[in-house]
Amino acid sequence: MNISRSFKRFFDFLVALVLLVFLFPLLLFIAMWVKLDVGKVFFRQIRPGLNGIPFEMVKFQTMVDSHDSSGRSLPDSERLTKLGIFLRSTSLDELPELWNVLRGHMSLVGPRPLLMEYLTLYDKKQFRRHEVRPGITGWAQVNGRNALSWDERFELDVWYVENQSFKLDMKILLLTVRKVIAREGITSKGEATMSKFKGGRS
Repeated sequence: MNISRSFKRFFDFLVALVLLVFLFPLLLFIAMWVKLDVGKVFFRQIRPGLNGIPFEMVKFQTMVDSHDSSGRSLPDSERLTKLGIFLRSTSLDELPELWNVLRGHMSLVGPRPLLMEYLTLYDKKQFRRHEVRPGITGWAQVNGRNALSWDERFELDVWYVENQSFKLDMKILLLTVRKVIAREGITSKGEATMSKFKGGRS
């Protein structure tokens, strides 16, 4: 069954609202923990959403703001705190994105929102990932996550755009729970998270 955009939006809003209310004590506890550990609770960054329109994505902060002697930010692996590693490995850092879902910037399921700087690097097929709202989880996340190459990730994102359905979304949500419990695909080989996309096929 194909999923209509209006029904998907209603489902996203309802689930996000219920989860935010139900998980509020956990969100408050993590926020206080992050504040003590990093000093800054939320990580905010402008990301491209539906049709590439920018929005501000919110996550829990997992890195300290450290720089080298030249003023350049240190590599992610050196800025990630122990708490940050735990939050990322359990995907708890993603929970504030439920607020983005509530506001209509994101969906529960869809291609992950990447960086604004990538928009000019996509080819026509890769840009199709923006035909739907970005998601907290997605087809690429349950099929390798950050362990995938960029080519593999984009192929999975576009496949989702072309085959999205309510049944597929439910499958992805269930697989996400399993992946989070198993803590699979958190990092890319040789990277703390995912290497940067530089355009073309890689």
